[in-house]
Amino acid sequence: MKNLPPVCVPPPDISPHQAGNGGIPYVWQFDSGHPGPHVALVALMHGNEYAGAIVLDQLLRCNIRPCRGRLSLIFANVAAFGQFDPRYPAQSRYGEEDMNRVWAPERLAGSARTAEQARAQTLWPILATADRVLDLHSMLHDPIPLMLAGRSAAAAALARELGLPGWIVADQGHADGTRLIDHPHFLKGEAVALLAECGQHWAADTVATAWAITARFLDMCGMVAKPALAPWLPSGPYPPPRLVRVTETITVGSEQFRFVREMNGMEIIPAAGTLIAQDGDRAIATPHDDCVLIMPSRLPAIGHTAVRLGRIEK
Repeated sequence: MKNLPPVCVPPPDISPHQAGNGGIPYVWQFDSGHPGPHVALVALMHGNEYAGAIVLDQLLRCNIRPCRGRLSLIFANVAAFGQFDPRYPAQSRYGEEDMNRVWAPERLAGSARTAEQARAQTLWPILATADRVLDLHSMLHDPIPLMLAGRSAAAAALARELGLPGWIVADQGHADGTRLIDHPHFLKGEAVALLAECGQHWAADTVATAWAITARFLDMCGMVAKPALAPWLPSGPYPPPRLVRVTETITVGSEQFRFVREMNGMEIIPAAGTLIAQDGDRAIATPHDDCVLIMPSRLPAIGHTAVRLGRIEK
């Protein structure tokens, strides 16, 4: 694969965490013994997105523990991560299928057809009891971090309160499967899950952003004493975030799909009707003025999301 960003940050050594502490490899759970929420932090949903794993690794090595409630630290697709090779850094996103498309209830209940589905089924009993979930991701090319709230109004409100990283995206998910944040458990308003896209996969700024978001999230949930988070907790106040509501999701329909030029994440196209892509005979144009392009794919594949189009809510 050509024209990939450089691998500026090496992957962490998470092998010391393999045993876990509750019978599930690479899953650590800590109960404070005091009333409070169950907060879960998830890293490595995709094997080559390891900024979040750097954060979880250091939380464990620094013996960060909850002062109330229960804290779960989950390294998700460790099998794919184990295949990471800095010479071919895009090839370890997953093994058999995208792990962030297998969280529909029927797939969590059915017979596992892939390693990713089996791992999700193992992790779900923990996540199903979580009150707050932060799923740490990164992006192949886009450097601008954002928070995905999915369809949940409660998640969008939590993201606004969090204040980081500045952009919030409310969307309907993907046509090719169900993300963790889209599970019905997190759409009822009581339990809430957020997906943080912290920046470009292997950039140093992405790790710093992952730290800032995680520390702020733990502090906001009252999970960890503030002095313990001090090395990573950003100083406030935070500028008001901008929420973008997705108005259209463009799914690749043919092998001829092409953007008319290189599109950048969170780029704003001023005029409605501006041609942005061609998918065979289908011309794709912006549906409204001030259209925000969200995570345009550099590797469009049939049946997968090419780009989401959104409008900034005032």
